[in-house]
Amino acid sequence: MTKFVFAASAALILLFSSADAAIYKGQKEFVKNCVKCHDSGQTFVASHKMRYWKKMMAKKGKLLAELHLENPKAKKSWKYFQSKKYTKKIKHLKQFLVEYAKDSGNVPACN
Repeated sequence: MTKFVFAASAALILLFSSADAAIYKGQKEFVKNCVKCHDSGQTFVASHKMRYWKKMMAKKGKLLAELHLENPKAKKSWKYFQSKKYTKKIKHLKQFLVEYAKDSGNVPACN
């Protein structure tokens, strides 16, 4: 019985630990998809406060996607914001943007 409880506990820990967002994955997503339009990645991320990024990324990044889809200057990014890849990776991107926001005190190394 104790082996079963231990195995079940270990399985639950692994399941929930993989559900967390990773800052490095968000940074990779940002560099891959955002830097081509927002060339100064460091200053762009740090130009807004945590509260702004949390608001933009609420509801699976719907506001951020709408902002880009309504802007004709952001036409290069429309395909990305309409893709499943965006909704799948949004938690990582949110974690990255909030972690390196203006009022966080952290500085990203976007390279």
